[in-house]
Amino acid sequence: MKFLDVKTDYAFKKVFGSSQSHDILKSFLNAVIRFNHDLKIKSLEIVDPYNIPMIKGMKDSFVDVKAKLEDDSLVIIEMQVLNHQGFEKRVLYNAAKNYSVQLNQTDDYHLLNPVIALSIVDFNMFEESSRVISNFKLIEKDNFIHYSDDIELIFIELPKFNKEIEALETLQDKWIYFIKNAGKLDFVPNNIDKDIKIALGIANEANLSSEELELQRKRKEFIYIQKSSVELAKEKGYQVGRQEGHKEGLEEGREEGWKKGKTEGVELGEVIMQTNIVLKAHKAGMTVPEISNITGLNEAAVLAIIKKNI
Repeated sequence: MKFLDVKTDYAFKKVFGSSQSHDILKSFLNAVIRFNHDLKIKSLEIVDPYNIPMIKGMKDSFVDVKAKLEDDSLVIIEMQVLNHQGFEKRVLYNAAKNYSVQLNQTDDYHLLNPVIALSIVDFNMFEESSRVISNFKLIEKDNFIHYSDDIELIFIELPKFNKEIEALETLQDKWIYFIKNAGKLDFVPNNIDKDIKIALGIANEANLSSEELELQRKRKEFIYIQKSSVELAKEKGYQVGRQEGHKEGLEEGREEGWKKGKTEGVELGEVIMQTNIVLKAHKAGMTVPEISNITGLNEAAVLAIIKKNI
C-alpha cells in the first residue's frame, strides 16, 4: 500500500481541497487553529483558490486551498516545501490581499471579515523557537494590547515535529504526522482519527488514475530538483566564498577576508539557486506567474533569466 506525499501541491489540494474534503478539512482546521472563544467550525465552504476578485493592477498570487467558515471568515491554506527570498512577505501579502478584495468601492469597512493565513512549511522559519505552530496577530508591542484579530498568520513547521506514530496523543499531533509522513507509510495506522483514515483513502495511490500518478510523479520530481538546486547553489556559493575570502585575506587579513568572501559566496549561491529553479520550472512546463510565485522573483526577472539561458 502506497500513499501520495501530501507535501506536494497536487496531493495537498486533492486531499484538502476536493469536493469530498469538507469533513477532512473541518477536522484539520479545528485541530490546528485556536478559534476565538473556543469556536469550532460547524460548516465551511471550500472555494476555488483561483476564482477570486482581482483589483486592476494588483499582483496575482496563488494558495493551495481556501475555506470560508460559517461566520464568513476566510482561511487560506498553503503547503510550501522550499523556502525562498520574500516568502514571509508573500504570506502577509496574500492575507492582506484576500482581506482587501472583500469590499467594493461603496461598501463599508465593517463588512470586512477576518482572514487566517495558514502556512505549512517543510523547513525551519523561526530558528529561535522550538514551537511547531506559531501564531501572529496585530498587537501593541509593549503592552500586548490586541489591535485587531482580522488578520492572523499561522505557521506549522514540519521539521520541528518529531513524534513517532506510537507517541501521537492529540488530533493535532495526528494531522501534522499525516501531512509530514503520509508519503512514507505503507499501511493505515490504527491509532488515528476516522477523518485521517478517509484522507489516507484519498491519498491511496491504488485509487488514482495513471494520469494522476504521473502528475504526482512530476511534482515530486520538480520538488527534488528544487531542493537539489538549493544544495548545489549553496555549495558552489560557499566554495567561491572560501576562495575569494582566501584571496582577500592575504591582503586585508584572514578574518575580514573570510567574512567578505562568505557573504559574497552566499549571495552568489542565492543567484545560482534562483536561476536553476527558474530554468527547471520552465522546463517542467510551469507558467511565468507560477515560477514567480515559488521563487519570490517578479515576472520580469523570471522572463529575463529564461531569455538569457534558453
